[in-house]
Amino acid sequence: MAKITLDRLRHSYMPDPKGPQDYALKELNLDWQDGGAYALLGPSGCGKSTLLNIISGLLHPSEGRILFDGKDVTGLPPDQRNIAQVFQFPVIYDTMSVYDNLAFPLRNRGVDESRVKTRVEDIAAMLDVTEMLGTRAAHLSPDNKQKISMGRGLVRDDVNVIMFDEPLTVIDPHLKWKLRSKLKELHQKVKVTMIYVTHDQTEALTFADQVVVMQEGQVVQIGTPVDLFERPAHTFVGHFIGSPGMNVLPAEVKDGATFFNGEQVTLEGAVAPGEGRHEIGIRPEYVTLGSTGIPATVRKVMDLGRHSVVEAVAGETRVSAIVEGAVPGQGESVHLTFRPDQTRLYRDGWIATKQERAA
Repeated sequence: MAKITLDRLRHSYMPDPKGPQDYALKELNLDWQDGGAYALLGPSGCGKSTLLNIISGLLHPSEGRILFDGKDVTGLPPDQRNIAQVFQFPVIYDTMSVYDNLAFPLRNRGVDESRVKTRVEDIAAMLDVTEMLGTRAAHLSPDNKQKISMGRGLVRDDVNVIMFDEPLTVIDPHLKWKLRSKLKELHQKVKVTMIYVTHDQTEALTFADQVVVMQEGQVVQIGTPVDLFERPAHTFVGHFIGSPGMNVLPAEVKDGATFFNGEQVTLEGAVAPGEGRHEIGIRPEYVTLGSTGIPATVRKVMDLGRHSVVEAVAGETRVSAIVEGAVPGQGESVHLTFRPDQTRLYRDGWIATKQERAA
């Protein structure tokens, strides 16, 4: 296990990059603590795979360093970084038994057979595949094949880090929750540094202690799942995380006050000075429908069982609200109010309000 440090890391696939727009991975400084569970989250093309390949040694960065426990490994090839990796598709030997698949990484390193037996049986118990140890891998279901692929990554207890590259993409949706829960449970038992790469917010938020959210090669926020939901540092984070995502509303700031659709809006705290494009961010959970507030018209209502999502239009802007109980009908007039301590101003995408401290 190791603490992983990314020091002024940048990468461009161009031989002579001229500016930030030419970098697939913009400057990154980051520490991943020994034994932590981390996720890299973002849409396709945001730089997740580039960063993963740099950490694993498959790609040499244009600039910066990668350190494992303070040792510079930037120039080391993958086989000298002591990394285990679990890929999107199961990497197993169909002609081997489950036992031999799990034993292979250890036997390949000359581990004593008694130790191999102990580790294989421990991992098999964690994965609930003990009864399958004698089964040939070709006969397994897709989810069990991916369990074995995960087990091959987990069976060694001397690795610096285990990296998961979208490991549940090919798994049936009804099995994903089960495997996500199992992976979280495994991390709590083995305490190995794990990095989980995904574009799925549910996977990232249920697995990781800390989530690194990326957009267009840039890290826009690092935090706990609660941090990302409760106080997005960037409008992209607010929009990307949550279902539905945060409302991002055009705003005007004048004479120290903030307005949406001509109505003054109370924010969580003071606005940092500066110029730029202003927007209000408010999650649907903190929008209330009532008889006073910002005038709007209900556009549609989606009944999700435990609650409904009401989409209203204020002026020309759509605003979503999560409502429990009775809801207005399509076309009805309503008024919107925003919970002040959850209403934030963003400038050019970045948060521009200061959180008020409780007395």
